Amino acid sequence: MEIIVVVALGAIIAGFVQGVSGFAFGMVSMSIWVWVLDPHVAAALVVFGALTGQIMAAFTVKRGFHFRMLWPYLVGGLLGVPIGVTLLPMMDVNWFKFFLGVFLVIWCPTMLFLKNLPRLSPNHRVLNGIVGILGGAMGGIGGFAGVLPSLWCTLCTYDKDVQRSIIQNFSLTMLSVTMITYIATNLVAPETLPLFAVVLPAMLVPTWLGMRVYTRINPVAFRRLILALLTLSGISMLISSIPKLL
Repeated sequence: MEIIVVVALGAIIAGFVQGVSGFAFGMVSMSIWVWVLDPHVAAALVVFGALTGQIMAAFTVKRGFHFRMLWPYLVGGLLGVPIGVTLLPMMDVNWFKFFLGVFLVIWCPTMLFLKNLPRLSPNHRVLNGIVGILGGAMGGIGGFAGVLPSLWCTLCTYDKDVQRSIIQNFSLTMLSVTMITYIATNLVAPETLPLFAVVLPAMLVPTWLGMRVYTRINPVAFRRLILALLTLSGISMLISSIPKLL
């Protein structure tokens, strides 16, 4: 019963955050689920929940389809997903979360308090593709596909709706491929399936409410929200990983 309550709570909070931001389901839910679930079970639940949220967003939050900007991310991401799936069984998830958490808690607050963000070229296809590879690999590791692309889009100072479109479509594609790969490679354990039935109903209404909040938020507040969420996610990763590493 305790596990069911914790899984439902993580799905509720993560669903709302993903509805607002367009990503972050994995970071928020993992920070809660890691206390009661095996990392590999949690990874499968994260991918399932994040994919469900992105499918909802595809029908609810329509902000255009910018294929000219999107395709380098997609190509890179499709190359990166198999890398992440291959690394998942052999890597120490706690070390992964530790290094990612350190990066996020240093870099994101710096960007948050800078008056003038460094501007990067949004049309640099090679760099966009590399970010896509890293995002795809992180999606394969545990549903974190949107973390680095979202950070990169913020640096590129995309318009709010363009950024949402890129992250939403990138994450939907990467999570779909990741879930198919998980199933094909037997990474979804039988004991995980009943927990899918907990995550799905728990996240539906919070995700919808988050999407409603997104449509009313201004671009500056949206950028601050993304950076704040990334910072909090980094802190939660450190809190969950450091005790186990020690």
